[in-house]
Amino acid sequence: MPEIQAFRGVRYDLGHVGSLSDVVAPPYDVIAPELQNELYQKHPCNFVRLELNRIEPGDDEANNRYTRAARFYKSWRSQGVLFQEADPAIYVYHQEFQLEGRTCTRRGFMARMRLSRFGEGQVFPHEQTMSAPKFDRLMLTVVTKANLSQIFGLYPDPGLETDAILERAIAGCTPLEAVDHLGVIHRMWPVTDVATISAVAARMSPKPIFIADGHHRYETACKYKEETYESGFLKPDHPANYVLMMFVAMEDPGLAILPTHRLFKDVPALTADDLTARLGDWFQTRPVAKGPGAAREVWEDLQILDSQGTLALYTQKDQQWTIAEVTPAGRAKMDELAIDHVPEWRELGVSLLHRLIVETGIGQPKPGGINYVHLVDELIGGLETGQYPLAALVMPATVEHVRAISLQGDRMPAKSTYFYPKLLSGLVVNPLE
Repeated sequence: MPEIQAFRGVRYDLGHVGSLSDVVAPPYDVIAPELQNELYQKHPCNFVRLELNRIEPGDDEANNRYTRAARFYKSWRSQGVLFQEADPAIYVYHQEFQLEGRTCTRRGFMARMRLSRFGEGQVFPHEQTMSAPKFDRLMLTVVTKANLSQIFGLYPDPGLETDAILERAIAGCTPLEAVDHLGVIHRMWPVTDVATISAVAARMSPKPIFIADGHHRYETACKYKEETYESGFLKPDHPANYVLMMFVAMEDPGLAILPTHRLFKDVPALTADDLTARLGDWFQTRPVAKGPGAAREVWEDLQILDSQGTLALYTQKDQQWTIAEVTPAGRAKMDELAIDHVPEWRELGVSLLHRLIVETGIGQPKPGGINYVHLVDELIGGLETGQYPLAALVMPATVEHVRAISLQGDRMPAKSTYFYPKLLSGLVVNPLE
């Protein structure tokens, strides 16, 4: 069962840095080089120097992006730029954002959670991981001895009872507030009341936790725990037994999953007729519009249909948009191709796109050069360059897909979910020593 604990977090002293908005940063995996430079210039103590330090000419084993991050972390703490909470706390965290013309608020809280390997406890992944990001995060963890950014976990709470406990605890309290580069408003309240912390921990203890974002960081934390154990320093209460986690109820009305559309570069140039012929009786297809700009109306149609089995495909050769709906024959073929996956995995739009359409129908087993975008305007911009022979609009997976696939021990294809907005780095750090 998940063990939730308060901890003495490390966070910015606003008396030293001024505005919290100037020093926070997105998580490492969404910081492009341009944004990295902007954050460097925004404030000399911007958290990007810890979360994703720049690679500099002349870097070597003794002086590199990781050792510089460690030096910044140590010096900022000694100078008082960062300070450690006097008492153990959990941190209520709200994010207010705009989505499809309406204002949404996602509510949750941050605490540290005892680690357990996937498959050995009540923590479930839903996506595959890669070795390079895990090595990168492990190097950073080893030198800083801290969880610099939080993992995003989901838990079931149909009555939102945990949120209700926390809302009572922060009523009338002024939050710490930051606005990120996308205009999302982040608010945080440290809660040190022992009775509140105990009530939250008791409510969370029987619940499964589903990793929404941060799979690489979670596996890295498990690896760091193992290395600490092997070094002989790991006691039951050692901080390396835990990881910093953001907990959000699966039923939270502000929980949003954006679609991840695809632009394929390394596939054959086909017309819509060519594509239809290759798909055979696996899909019922119909042409709907022409030109990159038509993606907006095509996406609106796809949202109305709201079916994982219906996709929109764009063939650059004739600039044609085609709606493709999987048929019973296509379902049967998918069952054959993906027999090693659970039925819910085989029903996903991204699974159908990659396994049935691109790999089998088009015959491109491992296409490279895929550009993943979340906004239709981003997709249109890519298509207007003329460098992508194929594009696809795909419905997003749902929280129920995450739950069903994870509980059965399966994992979704890469880029199946994009939980928006991203959690902010630099609000609070979990020290591991």
